[in-house]
Order: sequence, then C-alpha cells, then structure tokens
Amino acid sequence: MLAGLCGGLAEVVWVALYSSFTQASGVEVARQVTATLFPSSAASALAPAFGIVIHLLLSLALGFAFAWLVWIPFSRQMRAATAMIIAVATLTFVWAANFFVILPALNPVFVTLMPYGATLLSKALFGIAMAWGLQRGPELEMEPAASWARQP
Repeated sequence: MLAGLCGGLAEVVWVALYSSFTQASGVEVARQVTATLFPSSAASALAPAFGIVIHLLLSLALGFAFAWLVWIPFSRQMRAATAMIIAVATLTFVWAANFFVILPALNPVFVTLMPYGATLLSKALFGIAMAWGLQRGPELEMEPAASWARQP
C-alpha cells in the first residue's frame, strides 16, 4: 500500500507544481478524473476532491498489482536501480495504455489537459516513488512501533 500511495502522491505533487507554473489546472485534472468514472458527478463542487480520492484508490491498486506481479516474485534478484527501471517501464506502459487507448474512449477531454510529455513524466515519477516505497517498506515494517518511547 505504501508503494501505491507514494506513487499516487508523487503524481498529485507533480500536477500541482506543473499547474502552478503553466496554464494547466490541477483542479480540472482532478475534476476530469471524476468525470472519467462518474460523468454525472463532474459538475459537482466536490468533483475535484472525489478525483483525488479516485486517483489515490487507483494508485493503491496499481501499487498492489505491481508488488504482487513483479516485486514479490523478483525483488530478491533485483538491485535498486533495476527495480526503478522496471517500475518506470511498467508505468510508461500504463501511461501509453491510458493516453492512447483507455482515456480517448472514456474521456477524450482528459488527454488534452496537459501535454503528453508532462503526463509521461508524471507516470515516471509515480514509478520512481512506487519503487522507493517498495524498497523502504520492509525497513519501515521492521521498526518497532514504539521505538520512540525507548529513546533517551
């Protein structure tokens, strides 16, 4: 779950940064996430918030799928750099499927909100953050929950 959350939050931060320096609207991106799955809710004042929630839920699912299909079976044989490359390659495939197949069919407006390069970088950042989360996950699990209480 940490991996998907790291990836999803990396994308949210990237879109927020990108939209603060360009004409793109991060709020509209979030609204269009909602519109993609729930078109009748796109006009709601809560649509951007729902879009963030939907994005993070999909991110958790993607992180979980990557962990089960790639990380768990192969992590013992992978170096950190290899894991990053595989994660970025996987997310590049997800980006291509989303922007050239799925989104044009479900919500053509979404693919016009940001340039392809910006959205591809967004997915690459997701992959990097996801791989980082997978690598850090075992370290975090081994730390005792109350280790702070034993410090002098």
